[in-house]
Amino acid sequence: MNKWKGCIVEESLDDSRVLNNLEVAKVRITSEQDSAKRWHIYNAFLSEREIKIIHSHLKQSWYVHFWKEDKIIVLFKGRKFVLDVKNKETWKDAINYGLSINIPREQLDFLMEF
Repeated sequence: MNKWKGCIVEESLDDSRVLNNLEVAKVRITSEQDSAKRWHIYNAFLSEREIKIIHSHLKQSWYVHFWKEDKIIVLFKGRKFVLDVKNKETWKDAINYGLSINIPREQLDFLMEF
């Protein structure tokens, strides 16, 4: 099975137990002093079925993204965008939607690395 790579912030999910069944490559915790502002970032390999499960648990005003070959899938609560890695024009709708729900521009970079 050819899996997608993904970046998931635990705090973006309404039930973080869905992370328990994923093939996790790495977990990073941000270094904010205030623990309420810390993020637990999971880099994982996911099937399309697992991506759908993550999408169903995504909280409002958050997003997750997954990449494979030359495609990026960006998921917001109730919204899905498919981007072409090589064509930044295809990124505009996802970025504009993220901005419209108050996600800071610098967080809408859709990094594709572990």
